[in-house]
Amino acid sequence: MAAGPVPWTIVPATQFHDFAAMVTSWTEQDGVATVAPLLVQPIAPADVADILAELATGNPQGRHADVAGPEPQDLVDMARRTNQARGRTVKLVPTWSALFGPAMAGNVLLPGKDARIAPTTFDDWLAEQR
Repeated sequence: MAAGPVPWTIVPATQFHDFAAMVTSWTEQDGVATVAPLLVQPIAPADVADILAELATGNPQGRHADVAGPEPQDLVDMARRTNQARGRTVKLVPTWSALFGPAMAGNVLLPGKDARIAPTTFDDWLAEQR
């Protein structure tokens, strides 16, 4: 694509706020779910939509800076809090698995240093889940 004749823009975004609930749903069996203790900096889907709409009306930029939410979060804690807000009881077991192994530990999933930070916090998004 980068070598092609059509101008383009790619907007890398961190995981959405509902990522923890998605991971829980992938692994849940009999009320128990395994969740990797990933460090993420989640972003609200609405914030991504706003940024995409803004960029779509401008000139192509190639690779845009990462876009991310305002603060890092622990995925296991996000899953716990999301389940609570939605009235779900799921026992969470923090563990590294084949899907998210130890190579994903640390800052691997955090945005780059020049990231564009969106305003909606996980707490703000979570309050809307009730």
